[in-house]
Amino acid sequence: MDLELRGKTAIVTGGSRGIGKAIARQLALEGVDIALVARTAEAVEAAAGELGRETGRRFVPIVADTGVDAEVRAMVQRAASELGHLDILVNCAARPGGQAPPPKLAEITDEVFWSDVNVKVMGYLRCAREVAPHMIRQGWGRIISISGLAARSTGSTVGSMRNVAVVALTKNLADELGPKGINVTVVHPGTTRTEKTPEVIAARAREQGITPEEVERRMGAANSLRRLIDAREIAYVVAFLASPKSVAINGDVIAAGGGVGTGIYY
Repeated sequence: MDLELRGKTAIVTGGSRGIGKAIARQLALEGVDIALVARTAEAVEAAAGELGRETGRRFVPIVADTGVDAEVRAMVQRAASELGHLDILVNCAARPGGQAPPPKLAEITDEVFWSDVNVKVMGYLRCAREVAPHMIRQGWGRIISISGLAARSTGSTVGSMRNVAVVALTKNLADELGPKGINVTVVHPGTTRTEKTPEVIAARAREQGITPEEVERRMGAANSLRRLIDAREIAYVVAFLASPKSVAINGDVIAAGGGVGTGIYY
């Protein structure tokens, strides 16, 4: 299937590693030029160079902290200037979850809460707000936010709150921007294999006194497929949502965890 993405442009935040990097790679393989955004210059420049060589597409590395309003404004301005137009925004910059036990009630300070929500919720909102005028002018755009399946389960108070908030943001933006040709969607990954997964598995194996293979088996047992979903498999979903062919999906959530949980969502 031709996703009709060749010649389009995208901003991918949190793009120097993990799911964000996998998404940037897949979009580039579909013919998209990318403004790759992360907080660390060395990391984002290295990732942009690697992905540019691999895909043959243009990658513009931009250093920005999406938790800082002025940096988001400057980032979007530079991306628009460098790429000429902005078609796709992928919000993926967030503090990593699932790699350490979530804080209990007594451990949730103002700083723990606000530092997390400022990046994942307000950061997503800041990026959408700055990109939207560019998309409105051209009458077309896609905004895709990477959230997480903590929105559908207990166990991480801050994780659930931030991910539910991303869904609420998405539906509101979809209703406002849909008539202007802009689709806004959410992808909920579950536990996902990235370049950090071997390190996480090794640490858990040492702590629990079991083999790395057993750790991975237990991690994968949480979904219906009984294996970890890979970051590239999340990227395939995002690439479709970024394409003109996804027009029928707007304001909705796509769960991409391999079938996590026993709840029925309708």
